[in-house]
Amino acid sequence: MTSNEDGRATGRGPAEKSRDADVLLPELVAHLREHRTRLRQEWTTRIGDAHLLQAMTSQEVAAETTSVYDNYVEVLETGSVEALQHYARDLSERIIPRGVETHEVVGIVLLLRDVLARSLFEKYQRDFALLNRVLDAYEPAANRIANTVAVSFVDERERVIRQQQDAILELSTPVLPVRERLLILPIIGVLDSERAKQLTVQLLNGIRTHRAKVVVIDITGVPAIDQTVANHLVQTVDASRLMGANVIITGLSPDIARTLVTIGVDLSKMDTVGDLQGGLEEAERMLGYASAHPDGAMGP
Repeated sequence: MTSNEDGRATGRGPAEKSRDADVLLPELVAHLREHRTRLRQEWTTRIGDAHLLQAMTSQEVAAETTSVYDNYVEVLETGSVEALQHYARDLSERIIPRGVETHEVVGIVLLLRDVLARSLFEKYQRDFALLNRVLDAYEPAANRIANTVAVSFVDERERVIRQQQDAILELSTPVLPVRERLLILPIIGVLDSERAKQLTVQLLNGIRTHRAKVVVIDITGVPAIDQTVANHLVQTVDASRLMGANVIITGLSPDIARTLVTIGVDLSKMDTVGDLQGGLEEAERMLGYASAHPDGAMGP
């Protein structure tokens, strides 16, 4: 290693920097643990000044910053990215439901990196050459931590969003067992291609799970459908038949009926009944259940 006139280290290659990291990181870790309380408090103050984590209470911020600090220092010591990824996922699971955004997580990690770097500067500022070696050892590890936490948080957030979207879709198209071998699928709202695909998957799973023989799909609450969705509905009926279940469509509005005729949908493949009550009565007849006569007697 060589030095210039002001004592700053120059001409140090990757191998030399790696050896420095092996020697200096344990010393850095010991310093950061020794001053843990002061540095964590300084970091927490800067988080507040930057208006980050405002969706969390002060007690929650204190608990999470303590945990993040300890894990940060541990990763500096061990260099274990896998352990950091696992911790970052756990952290994300805890704080995403509290409304914490991605930029806040990145922000607090970068603030911690800077707080710790300033502490190292204060400790080694009288030996400029050594300070540069210390920062060369610290900065790559700190940047790797920040990147890993950010990526893990984004991945977890996307997973939660997908999970929520799937839950919303499932709630919006519930497959309901009415009685043995009979299912109802009430559809409310806009029926687009993506939702139509989801509907088919849920319906076929419901037919298999409940060993259904008849399914009543009620579209009273659907304002309109286009040709793509109409054809998908026909395919859903065909797929249900292949699984041994007859499908009854109820609640067609005049507009939807006209659309189906206009676009040339093969209506022979659809068993339609005016309303849900009539559809249920037809379904029970198909299944051979007794129905009530007007005089109150039970038919065969």
